[in-house]
Amino acid sequence: MLNRSPVPLVACGALLVAVACSIQMDEVAGRACSEDSDCPSLYACTGGSVEGQRTCEVVYPPVASASDGGADAGTVPTYCADIEPILAASCVSTCHGADTSGSQVSNFRLDYYEPTGNGVPGAKARAARIKARAFDSRDMPPSTSAVARPTDAQRALIARWVAGGAPYCDTDGGTDAGTDGGL
Repeated sequence: MLNRSPVPLVACGALLVAVACSIQMDEVAGRACSEDSDCPSLYACTGGSVEGQRTCEVVYPPVASASDGGADAGTVPTYCADIEPILAASCVSTCHGADTSGSQVSNFRLDYYEPTGNGVPGAKARAARIKARAFDSRDMPPSTSAVARPTDAQRALIARWVAGGAPYCDTDGGTDAGTDGGL
């Protein structure tokens, strides 16, 4: 009788579980939803490309590490000086600003930091999501978009901004971190 080690069998079983879990997680993306509670914990219910249709999309929490511009990466960028120009060039023109004809997503805007009054959330509220889409998954803006795609350096700047707390303006210079009256 052969005496075989259970280690290869256990390793194979672990691999199958990992593959099955990743396949199951991938099937969640794009699932129709009406609110965040309709999606698993790593997902958020966001506006889709079709008017009125919302889908579950993966959300990555902001993580401060050296590879994505964490604490050791230097001065923390600010929305005013560093991030707003990137968002204006790559996100705002026809998708995530006053004109949403390119995406039909109107539940947030990136042409201001925070809304005035009862406006929809701005860049501050969407900072972790901006990092997830622009830096982590690099799927925004979409490759089919006619807008300028951020460079790797700009994407890293966005990651550093989020890792640093997504500050509005230069707090050392005494600039008020209030709202930008974008609405």
